[in-house]
Amino acid sequence: MNNDPQKILDENPMSTMQFVAVAMCVLLNALDGFDVLSIAFSAPGITSDWGITRAALGIVLSMELIGMAFGAIVCGGLADKFGRRPLILGCLIVVGAGMLAAGMSTGVYSLSLFRLITGLGIGGLIASVNSLVAEYSNKRSKHTAVLFMAGGFPLGVIVGGMISSKLMVAYGWHSIFIFGGLATLACFVLSLFLLPESVGYLAAQRPLGALEKINKTLKRMNQPQIGQLPEIKATAAKQQKSYGLLFSREFRFVTLALVIAYFAHMMTHYFFLKWVPKIVVDMGYPPPLAGGVLVWVNIGGLAAAFLMGILAKKVPIRALVICALFLTAAGITFFGVYSKDISTLKVASTCAGFFAQASMVGIYALFAHVFPTKVRSSGTGLIMGLGRGGAVLGPIAGGILFTSGAGLGTVAMIMAAGSFVGGIAILFLKFPASEEAVAGNGKQQVA
Repeated sequence: MNNDPQKILDENPMSTMQFVAVAMCVLLNALDGFDVLSIAFSAPGITSDWGITRAALGIVLSMELIGMAFGAIVCGGLADKFGRRPLILGCLIVVGAGMLAAGMSTGVYSLSLFRLITGLGIGGLIASVNSLVAEYSNKRSKHTAVLFMAGGFPLGVIVGGMISSKLMVAYGWHSIFIFGGLATLACFVLSLFLLPESVGYLAAQRPLGALEKINKTLKRMNQPQIGQLPEIKATAAKQQKSYGLLFSREFRFVTLALVIAYFAHMMTHYFFLKWVPKIVVDMGYPPPLAGGVLVWVNIGGLAAAFLMGILAKKVPIRALVICALFLTAAGITFFGVYSKDISTLKVASTCAGFFAQASMVGIYALFAHVFPTKVRSSGTGLIMGLGRGGAVLGPIAGGILFTSGAGLGTVAMIMAAGSFVGGIAILFLKFPASEEAVAGNGKQQVA
């Protein structure tokens, strides 16, 4: 009899409950997409109301990204220690409160503080959700599920952008944050009922009542139950602390390469996401139309996530990520140099958004493939946390370049270099391809 609950889920067909749990994770990532980009949708209104400079706006645009960096690192480790589910529920409360508070802010300093708090919750939420999707899915569907989960981000921006454009016209930019806060708290209630704890986590960490909790979840998922907890092999790797393992001989190069790739691409990606609405307004178009262009960016991103999910079953994920990163650099350069009217802006934005999101979701899939259950949230959180430094740098660097007098074409070419560097980092990446490699047997394989 198989007593390893994670292997039971890995080897058996997925049940309806597993698909529901994965769908809930997609919804949570969609919520993250809206919450993160709500500041970009609001930026034209904030600038108009408060008269702040581009450089100051760049800092405001980056505040939740700073919070996301710390949240991903801290909460990723806590999720591996205390569980994915309680961290997700706690982070949803933080995000909801931060969004509601941002909607009531009266100045740049208070808005920046509330966006920082919101970012802390978002960072922890993304790291934990990414791990849950991988652990809910079977081996055959793991990459596809993670890629579809990542596709929730642009889906949230698309739907949220359409709603935001109407809210901006009817009630002003404050209403965008209020709506986001209420939607987040509604997702908290849904998560209470639809998100069980990871059985892989329960088997690895053995909290009080682990066996009963595992069997309760397996029963809900219509999977075979276990008679006893699986034996834990006392390997040197399993005795290491989560973050210590990430910098062990087997993982140090992997961790470094993924941090570089994620940092560099996030710099490019978030420069593009955060500045698109302001760029469009500065070309003379009204704020609602600017929000519409950002929606087109994410329509491209949503298409990319689903296409990556299909291609990942036939093409090595590393090859897909490398191509997407290089094409992101080309797409954003094209956007900056050739976008002269609203039609070209929409086409160029959609193409650039397609490749930028394809790169990001592909890197998420690499996280799920590289890291085993014991350190999956820690590894994902560490790389996302450190990499978010690039997301922070992107909007700020863009603001500084614009303020210095650089034109859109020049700024776009400089900022596009980040994705190119990311492609180089993944090009030379080799990583362990199995749980056995994590246990220290030294086998490695290029994905």
